[in-house]
Amino acid sequence: MLRMIALTLLLFTSAVCADSSSYTTREQALRGTASSDPNERAEALTWIAGHGTGADAPLLKNHLTDDDPNVRNVAEQGLWLLWSRSGDEAIDALLARGVEQMSGGDLDGAIATFSEVIKRKPDFAEGWNKRATALFLAGEFRRSLADCDEVMKRNPLHFGALAGYGQIYFQLEQYERAIEYWKRALEVNPNMTGVELGIRATERLLEERRKHGA
Repeated sequence: MLRMIALTLLLFTSAVCADSSSYTTREQALRGTASSDPNERAEALTWIAGHGTGADAPLLKNHLTDDDPNVRNVAEQGLWLLWSRSGDEAIDALLARGVEQMSGGDLDGAIATFSEVIKRKPDFAEGWNKRATALFLAGEFRRSLADCDEVMKRNPLHFGALAGYGQIYFQLEQYERAIEYWKRALEVNPNMTGVELGIRATERLLEERRKHGA
């Protein structure tokens, strides 16, 4: 899963570089996001994601409910790209190193690296989110929950952290709370098919438990 996410972001970043020549100014790209042509909207959002800042997140978030599925996908990947940039190249390089460690299974190393990111830039929400992910993979569910709390303080739109809450509560067998957070994630980003499947499967699990008096 982590390798797939990393690959998707790499491909998305490549697309940013390839398509950015169609726009030369932010104003042009902003106009493009309102185009009636979905291809133009997607290209404009790609430009914004490649050149923008965290302040552009609400604009991309609004396109998570776009009529066109490709535009919705671009908006989602664009948000991840924006969230991964702290404004400090050294911090961003450290975050990328932690992601590589986590993808390679070095969870202790990843946790240490993300902890250094947090120490250096505590207001950077993605540092907390990545450590929450590594802690979850390491089975440190309570610590992962605490880091998710820190993410949401800094980035209430973070559908990844909301979905993460659901995964943690599912592992803790707090199934109602898992469903609650998954639904909150879908309120922000309704395109998370895996989250929808998780809700359905967990609802079936609860129904079976009720039938058997569990």
